Amino acid sequence: MTESRIEAFDTRFAFPQGQLLPDFASLTPTDFSEAFDRAMEAHAAEIEAIAKGSGEPDFENTILALERAGRPLSRVAALFFTLAGANTNEGIQAVEREVSPKLSRHGSRISLNADLFARIDVLHERRHAAGLGAQALRLLERTHAGFVRSGAKLEGEDRQRFADINARLAELGTRFSQNVLADESAYARPVTEADLAGLPAFLVSAMADAAEERGLSGHVVTLSRSIVVPFLTYSPDRALREEVFDAWTRRGERADATDNRPVLAEILQLRAEKAKLLGFPSFAHYKLDDTMAKAPDTVEALLRRVWDKARERAEGDAAKLAALAAGEGDNAPLAASDWRFYAEKRRQAEFAIDEGALKSFFQLDRMIDAAFDVAGRLFGLTFEPLPAIRAWHPDARVWRVRDADGAERGLFIGDYFARTSKRSGAWMSALRSQHKIDGGQTPVIYNVCNFAKPAKGQPALLSVDDARTLFHEFGHALHGLLSDVTYPSLAGTNVARDFVELPSQLYEHWLTVPAILQRHALHAETGEPLPASEVEKLEAARTFDAGFDTVEFTASALVDLLFHKEGEAPADPMAREAEILAGLGMPRQIVMRHRSPHFAHIFSGDGYSAGYYSYMWSEVLDADAFEAFGETGNPFDAQTAQRLREHVYAAGNSDDPARLYERFRGRAPDPEALMRKRGFAA
Repeated sequence: MTESRIEAFDTRFAFPQGQLLPDFASLTPTDFSEAFDRAMEAHAAEIEAIAKGSGEPDFENTILALERAGRPLSRVAALFFTLAGANTNEGIQAVEREVSPKLSRHGSRISLNADLFARIDVLHERRHAAGLGAQALRLLERTHAGFVRSGAKLEGEDRQRFADINARLAELGTRFSQNVLADESAYARPVTEADLAGLPAFLVSAMADAAEERGLSGHVVTLSRSIVVPFLTYSPDRALREEVFDAWTRRGERADATDNRPVLAEILQLRAEKAKLLGFPSFAHYKLDDTMAKAPDTVEALLRRVWDKARERAEGDAAKLAALAAGEGDNAPLAASDWRFYAEKRRQAEFAIDEGALKSFFQLDRMIDAAFDVAGRLFGLTFEPLPAIRAWHPDARVWRVRDADGAERGLFIGDYFARTSKRSGAWMSALRSQHKIDGGQTPVIYNVCNFAKPAKGQPALLSVDDARTLFHEFGHALHGLLSDVTYPSLAGTNVARDFVELPSQLYEHWLTVPAILQRHALHAETGEPLPASEVEKLEAARTFDAGFDTVEFTASALVDLLFHKEGEAPADPMAREAEILAGLGMPRQIVMRHRSPHFAHIFSGDGYSAGYYSYMWSEVLDADAFEAFGETGNPFDAQTAQRLREHVYAAGNSDDPARLYERFRGRAPDPEALMRKRGFAA
């Protein structure tokens, strides 16, 4: 390629002048493959210039220079991994397999660059005499810690082995994720008209849409959570529920090309070896050393304390569900595939809550407006729809976000519907993150969900859990949008893993604030607001099935922790999973929320590895934080909201998370808040 063609090509990965977003449609897999190579080469040259700098190291020529380096690579990666998660294809997946180990080795070459680390190490030793501001000092300390944790102090053969391990882990994580997606995409179980009996209209519509997307006639059950969970909740066919449940819980566990069992076994072995190279007794000790929790024993104590209460509740609930089933003539032992079906019957009997009917009050568009409304009341934000702006898929919608004074805060993109080109789950990420160096930039933040897409012309209806997911991910989005720090590495969600879920889980609380429900929970056909009596029922049923929910989560968190806490990786992870669950006394009527072969949180990458507990750790914080509003008598109290914005949503990683929380709350969090929230308090 000529220089002019390279420059023209590269501009497509930026945010072109006069355009709000790059042109995703113009980018091919080959374009990405070539762009990654060029961007890594350019970044490597920048790193070498910093490492070989002739002057004495200082904050400007070393730490700030590192912050400025690699911007083209960051742009290419942001666009590519957005597509890899939300709108992939065989070409994108091939590039993902090719580039993941390359990126890992590129990162290792930087973190293991002896000359570069020598400069950082000198600055770290002199940090308190350098006259740095608070954020600059924090950036220096976090940069130094990051290099040490990435092997910068290793010597000899250990350095190469460390790089090899990271590259192999990148390959395996990509394979794990693609295997899960393949199993989910391949499953489409046709059902007859008779099988639709008892299913609510929204589910029947979603199953028809899923069939149409796959070029099939009629209706199919898929393994998308937005279809499989309501199917298990409403289908009266016990054998069919069992068949679908088995397929759902055995993703990644088939003896074929997508079998993840050998993949996760190798991942665990390599992680254990990596931790030992760095001088830690286990991978869990390595990962938790840089979190709020600090140590595996601290996490295990929290999880086991909650486990005992949750299992006791779940076992009592199982007996009630079995009695309910027997009363309807089903005398077979209650199976895991039966729980949701009979729990829904019990919910209707005890609280007269019909989840199917309730969905008519939770339209997707109105819940989006509700999330925006809360952001306006708390933080003064407004959201302007930009229907003419195209993102990576026609279903992805774009909004311009403004502060109370009218200043542009950034862009928000929401991509809400399930499709075969999208991995399962829900997440937040950034096409561009906030910072203030070199003129600064506003963030471009997106949410991806997997709600069932309705038939054309029909409103998309959400369950209450779906609506909570929307609020949860939007809480993450606000963490990115409200970020107000100087340096990119400290911005937004670049915080400790067990702090990052606080802004998202806290935001869920505002979904059921009466003022929000009254304004936005309007019936899809009549426009009438959700009756006050139904709001009261939702509050009364708030901790209904908390035993089940907590057991399936905590079992996953404990398996994750214990997998990684042992110095030696288990030779047979599936046997070890079974052993852990048996030791816990796992109720036979419940399975882990994420069984190991499809536990993407911990095996598609190491973001949540030995860290799935962080949702519960953050729940201590979110429960305590929302009580701060309760103490004022106003869920939108202006002073409390201002402290929340300043010390949580806007603060990024500008200080230790424990100190940030104490500045917001005025004290450390109360651990009992979690027990009160889940209904387990004495």
